[in-house]
Amino acid sequence: MNDLGLPHRYVEDTRIKEQNMYADLRGKVALITGAAGNLGRAVAHRLHAEQVKLVLTDRSEEGLRRVAEAIGAALDVFQTVVADISEPEEVPALIDKTLHAFGRLDILVNVAGGFRMASVLDMAPLDWEALFNLNTKTAFLTSAAAARAMKSTETRGRIINIGARAALAGGPGLAAYSASKAAVLRLTESMAAELLEDRITVNAVLPSTLDTPANRQAMPDADPGAWVSPASLAEVIAFLASEAARDISGAAIPVYGRA
Repeated sequence: MNDLGLPHRYVEDTRIKEQNMYADLRGKVALITGAAGNLGRAVAHRLHAEQVKLVLTDRSEEGLRRVAEAIGAALDVFQTVVADISEPEEVPALIDKTLHAFGRLDILVNVAGGFRMASVLDMAPLDWEALFNLNTKTAFLTSAAAARAMKSTETRGRIINIGARAALAGGPGLAAYSASKAAVLRLTESMAAELLEDRITVNAVLPSTLDTPANRQAMPDADPGAWVSPASLAEVIAFLASEAARDISGAAIPVYGRA
């Protein structure tokens, strides 16, 4: 026994696991939506570092090409698929391509989304619908399709949605964005409850402002050092995808930085 009253073997096993916390991710298959964006690229790099097989999807073929070149992985562990996942007919085809390439789907990271500020008084209905299509509809379509695939292969799946701090409270100009991200949280909680017995966890992360070139340009007087880096958020996502988070489901993880 050690000073904590624990068997030495327990302490040794724990130290081994700490040396490679995410070893269980090796060989898993992850589908990342919105993969051509700043956060999508960061998540792809983080999971690739853990030897996760990747299927990256986005509407931008050029963006996916740049991600593929940056990662430089071989086709047997890396695929890109151009798709518009707000279109219901394109999502099943995306899942089928994932299963055809790798035979399984273990992890879905729903990065695809968008942001737009507009006053409720001035907002056109199409602008409202656009944010719900980008943030909520895409998460619903891909999560449902991925969960069906995970259940059919009896996979201990992980679904990770990107919410936002704004999902917890509205603000001036944020009605559509806040409402669409709040809907993502309710989707996360409902799916987590539905899939509990299928060993599929469903969680969300709630970042504040991300440190991206677009946000720096839009807010030149702000302190980006207080924001959340895409790499930092990708680390939280890697944790939720790992076996270390096996007992976490239906959670909304705040990732606020110093903002």
